[in-house]
Amino acid sequence: MSVNISAKEVNELRQKTGSGMMDCKKALVEAGGHFDKAIDILRKKGQKVSAARSNRETSEGVVIYKLTPNEDKASILSFTCETDFVAKNDDFQELASNILNTAFENNLSNVEEILSSSLGTSTVEKEIINLVGKIGEKIEIRDYQTLEGEKIVPYIHAGNKLGVLVSLVNTSSVDYVAAGKDVAMQIAAMNPIALNKDGVDQSVIDKEIEIGKEQALKEGKPENIVEKIAQGKLQKFFKENTLMSQPFVKDNSMTIESYLGTFSSDLSVDKFLRISIG
Repeated sequence: MSVNISAKEVNELRQKTGSGMMDCKKALVEAGGHFDKAIDILRKKGQKVSAARSNRETSEGVVIYKLTPNEDKASILSFTCETDFVAKNDDFQELASNILNTAFENNLSNVEEILSSSLGTSTVEKEIINLVGKIGEKIEIRDYQTLEGEKIVPYIHAGNKLGVLVSLVNTSSVDYVAAGKDVAMQIAAMNPIALNKDGVDQSVIDKEIEIGKEQALKEGKPENIVEKIAQGKLQKFFKENTLMSQPFVKDNSMTIESYLGTFSSDLSVDKFLRISIG
């Protein structure tokens, strides 16, 4: 038996779900005109789209942050999709913001907790599935991290595909925001692997020493000085790849440590986060 579906019903379902007019009409016909059943059909469509695109790359999206009023805690989220067109979509950006707010306000610590958390009358995971059904692209939470400290300074790089959180200590009576922004831009540009050499994993150090020895031997250096040469190369590696020792990108005559010293002899960075898409 055919069911007559009015334009008003189709539009109401479209307003409720955000799905296309034809998709809404087909769902209502399939559901025999039952509104709630039609919503379930559209959700299942979203699940099918999500499953069908599960192997697709999500190299576009947005990186956003949320900061407490007293600046002692911030969270950063990367929410990804397949195309830049969708990354600029209002519904995509609104859902990213709602997810971040939910995670931040409920002190959630990882993606799994976020997906199962409530969002309005639904869950975050179901809302993502609904948006997948509407847009037709793979959408996912790529990363979510939180940083706590004395003062956190956030930075989102142009294009919203890279974000940094910097935790500063001994910030009283100095312009820590200006210092933090410069340091965050340094982290965005130079991607240091650690704060200082003490934060570099031993496996990385061992690998760099091994590479240094092999290079020295290939260059014909005497074996009795190969270790010394490798240690020298390691120190250069630390200088280039650890934040506090890196030359400041705005003034190569200073390291980040000495740049912070121009604000205060005590001002320093104790940790940082960097999240990027693509």
